[in-house]
Amino acid sequence: MYTAPFTYHRAQSLSEALQMLQQNPEAKLLAGGHSLIPAMKLRLATPPALIDISRVPELRGIRREGNTLVIGAATTYYEIESSELVRQSIPALPEAIEQIGDPMVRNKGTIGGSLAHADPAADLPAVVLVLDAKLKIQGPGGARLVDVDSFFQGMFTTAVGPGEILTEVHVPLPQGVARMAYEKFPHPASRYAVVGVAVAIGPNGVRAALTGAGDHAVRLSKLEQALSGQPLNAQSIEAACQNLVDAGELMGDHNFSAEYRAHLVDVLAKRALLRLV
Repeated sequence: MYTAPFTYHRAQSLSEALQMLQQNPEAKLLAGGHSLIPAMKLRLATPPALIDISRVPELRGIRREGNTLVIGAATTYYEIESSELVRQSIPALPEAIEQIGDPMVRNKGTIGGSLAHADPAADLPAVVLVLDAKLKIQGPGGARLVDVDSFFQGMFTTAVGPGEILTEVHVPLPQGVARMAYEKFPHPASRYAVVGVAVAIGPNGVRAALTGAGDHAVRLSKLEQALSGQPLNAQSIEAACQNLVDAGELMGDHNFSAEYRAHLVDVLAKRALLRLV
């Protein structure tokens, strides 16, 4: 199926991209295009214009700034998973990315595209939640840093406002011993997460997040509270990973019911924690 007619623009800089957004308020940003183009072909999205930001230099690259790893929003999955800096400092991130799609998807898809699109079944939202990241958003009035806990606001809805662009992902580097894991039950056709659970264990305790089961990624606060101050062993993990979410709060469909997804949350959380300890 073909898309509806649209006008194509290619931005050469961040300032030019922001200017184009001001001139075309109904336009959509195009980076990897793996979510946007299929939606346009199905006429689920019919933007009158596309602004290609894939070659904007300010949106690419990985660097360390003090105790923070800064990843440009247009950095591809492959660039992240093949980065030695990322693998040494935050191994859970490339580990999760390796579970996304296939090599073709990972060579074109971008971290910022995934986070800004906020697909309920995407993998990276849960990962950045447990990494306690901050998201840099640029708009006509300047830049702002948003805590990841307030970034995802609903199905396909984030803190990025009209005329704004997600430009960077800021991940604090672990202080002391920190271990992270991501476990998911993938849809057999799409490889999207039917349920995905990310867990991080550090000096400040356990941080956990869930994707795939609700309308957006969320923290697993019940699991975090159950393990707070507890020794991490098979017994405490078994006790904590019981009825972590209410099925009534989850999505269900003809393939995977809400009750089944709730069961998977317990199983995957336990699996991730046991793998870490």
